[in-house]
Amino acid sequence: MITLTGPADKENWNAYVLNHPQGIAYQLFAWKEAVEKAYGFKGLYLMAGNGNKISGILPLIRVNLPFTSGSLVSLPYCDAAGPLADSPDIEHQLISEALNLANTMGIRTVSLRSTNPLAGFEPDATLNRSKVRMLLRLPDNSEKLLASFKAKLRSQVKKPFKDGLSVRSGGVELLNEFYPLFAENMRDLGSPVHSRNWIKQILCRYKNRAILFLVKMPDQTPAAGGILLCHPNTVSVPWASSLRRFNSWNPNMMLYWAFLKFAADNRYPLFDFGRSTPDEGTFGFKKQWGANPAPLYWADFKTAGRCKHTLQPVANTVSPDISEKRKLVESMIIKMPISVFKAFGNMTRRYISL
Repeated sequence: MITLTGPADKENWNAYVLNHPQGIAYQLFAWKEAVEKAYGFKGLYLMAGNGNKISGILPLIRVNLPFTSGSLVSLPYCDAAGPLADSPDIEHQLISEALNLANTMGIRTVSLRSTNPLAGFEPDATLNRSKVRMLLRLPDNSEKLLASFKAKLRSQVKKPFKDGLSVRSGGVELLNEFYPLFAENMRDLGSPVHSRNWIKQILCRYKNRAILFLVKMPDQTPAAGGILLCHPNTVSVPWASSLRRFNSWNPNMMLYWAFLKFAADNRYPLFDFGRSTPDEGTFGFKKQWGANPAPLYWADFKTAGRCKHTLQPVANTVSPDISEKRKLVESMIIKMPISVFKAFGNMTRRYISL
């Protein structure tokens, strides 16, 4: 039996995700709570099983502009979530139920993003050929990890410490220092920034499973920061930023070493650097730490208005027309004053599901 979850199912849902060998932090109930509280979109979390015995889950968020039907996404604002189940058959039932639910609600698209091939479909049909996850297997302590690095990387890790930079970890109490640098970095990248409330809700809802790290210059100016989300099997980095004007001080190296040191010393077996485009800048940055690419499986299903559901794999390339428009928008964003840019992000970012 497949049902929609309510608040009373939160504990059992989380227990299932935390104990599943393929679970990731994005699938925890806290993501639903954060989206609903910060952005007002409805979470439709499907659960397979009887009573307290769960055999599969599929988290979905309805992302929609006002007065539109929108789409169901699993999940917005992250690399992967998708279904989690005890068997391929149960997973496929969950996907089918999601499509039926979308049809009933008049929603035309269901977008699934997973770290594994989707049950019932050819892996090649849903393989994302333009993006990969970058994963690093961790030893059981940070000393072993540091020793595994090449001499050049070890030197880059140690340099910010010698130069007087410092790093601190915590939670929502660091948000006032983190958010301005996060917004400035996103502006410089030409990408709309998430609202401050979204970051706050993530930190509050995930509680001790969300860790905020902040790197400061010798004069205590925040220079880099980022968030870890923790699952027993994997530590994930949803957001990390560093300010370009401090690049010569290597605050980003200190930030990522702090991430990795925390994960290794707390015996997390796998570190997920997040998605990258192969052979581009961030790909090389992550690869230098020893991370290896792992596939992502993304698919869009067209539903409403058709007699039969159709699977449409995510496009592997961006059309020249869309690419040119994106470059134009990015160039406009980069020129915005920070105050205008933050307001722009508050109005638009919730509707961008990646």
